Amino acid sequence: MAHTIFGAINRLEAHLSAVRIVHENDRFVVAAKPEGVNFHSEEEAGFVVRLSEQLGQSLFSVHRLDKMTSGLLILAKSPEAAAEFTRMFESREIEKYYLAISTRKPKKKQGWVKGDMGKARRGDYKLLTTMTNPAITQFISASLRPNERVFLVKPHTGKTHQIRVALKSLGSPCAGDERYAAADDARKEDRGYLHAYALRFTFGGEEFSFVLPPEEGERFTSAEIKERLSQWSEPWNLF
Repeated sequence: MAHTIFGAINRLEAHLSAVRIVHENDRFVVAAKPEGVNFHSEEEAGFVVRLSEQLGQSLFSVHRLDKMTSGLLILAKSPEAAAEFTRMFESREIEKYYLAISTRKPKKKQGWVKGDMGKARRGDYKLLTTMTNPAITQFISASLRPNERVFLVKPHTGKTHQIRVALKSLGSPCAGDERYAAADDARKEDRGYLHAYALRFTFGGEEFSFVLPPEEGERFTSAEIKERLSQWSEPWNLF
């Protein structure tokens, strides 16, 4: 119950506070999306609208994060920049790295998850055994505290719910994931434990890399994960 209350307080603070800008230039902005904030507007202003209002200009989405996922997001400042980023994402020229925490032991500690993704009930997805147009996910992991494991994940494709489904297929759904983890267990957590940790790409002939450790959630701010992230500070060197 305490975790649920603290999670609600953190979400309220995220809605009221200014969006953190990680990097900004005349072509794009990289910002930190809080956990629990919708990417697009629904009942309230979504992340894109909030950041557009904060900067006083229109921004163009080129990728997205689920509501439960915090971390790094790129938003373009012009249709031309948006088109180029979209092309880069489609051709896999942008490296993305995520952090996830699970309270369940995985079937394997590192490697690949590959397979087509099909629709399941209530808008969920499931991993299939076919490989027509597969979701491809690479990962390593490490033990933290008892019954707690952190995953560093590199998706090589960009399917909806890809990482969440991949981890569920390993028997290690993200802690707090109310879609793919056991509902009773998920509700005990103070957030969904998935975070867009790092990005690396070349844009306009200039190289960019960003790493953003998570700042929300008790499991994401423990001494144990901080020690692990000191070893994972340049994730592109680990794959």
